Amino acid sequence: MADLRGIGPVMLVGAGQMGVALARGWLDGGLPPGNLVLVDPMPGDAARELAEDFGLVVHAQAVGLQPNVLVLAVKPQIVDTVMEGLLPVTGPQTVVLSIAAGISLARLSQGLGTGRVVRTMPNTPARIGKGMTGAVAGPDIDAQDRAAVDALLAAAGQVAWFDREGDLDAVTAVSGSGPAYVFNLVEALAAAGMAQGLDEAVAMRLARQTVIGAAALMEADPTPVSVLRQNVTSPQGTTAAALEVLMAADGLTPLMERAVGAARRRSEELGQG
Repeated sequence: MADLRGIGPVMLVGAGQMGVALARGWLDGGLPPGNLVLVDPMPGDAARELAEDFGLVVHAQAVGLQPNVLVLAVKPQIVDTVMEGLLPVTGPQTVVLSIAAGISLARLSQGLGTGRVVRTMPNTPARIGKGMTGAVAGPDIDAQDRAAVDALLAAAGQVAWFDREGDLDAVTAVSGSGPAYVFNLVEALAAAGMAQGLDEAVAMRLARQTVIGAAALMEADPTPVSVLRQNVTSPQGTTAAALEVLMAADGLTPLMERAVGAARRRSEELGQG
């Protein structure tokens, strides 16, 4: 993996929640602040806080500098317009790293006039170095380009590279959108606790810490999750009673399959423009 100190300049276009999460991972991982250029015409609180923390300036538009790595972190609905404005700063040495959901390698290459493109799908835990990113390389990405991109992504968590671009739509649906599913699970678990008579604050505290603890246990223990589940489940006990509902034919698995399928279909739609 390449050294972040040797990568740059890096231009981040789109300093929203995901862009800022990645940028914090890079800066915490050793990317010199002077090697990072932030571009966002309407920066939010997270971008302004990042700029203040690291002494950066958020530029309204990308001008002048041709970066070594151009990170495209804008909404897919505006990506074509944004790419048109980025043509002057996309130089022959520029590697394009896109996190725009559903935007294909071909569309990126056409929009920016280069085959040195990498399409990725990270997720928001990148903000604390616990992200999961799927990536697929364009036709003109060489080993050095890939190492630089891998270093940037790995600073924010784990990276999985794929040979088939179509897999990125599934990655988007599973891990890209996945944190929201977990947060909704916490909301649902807390609501279920309240339905059993618990105070709202107590129910939310129990739900949050249960998920936090379970996630930490999975990270610390390589045991398959099915075994971890079984370890909590006593025969004919309370957990077994709950799992009969969750693991029923109309339980959590088919519900999650429908949710992930809907997310994948939307990712594919976004890619069609």
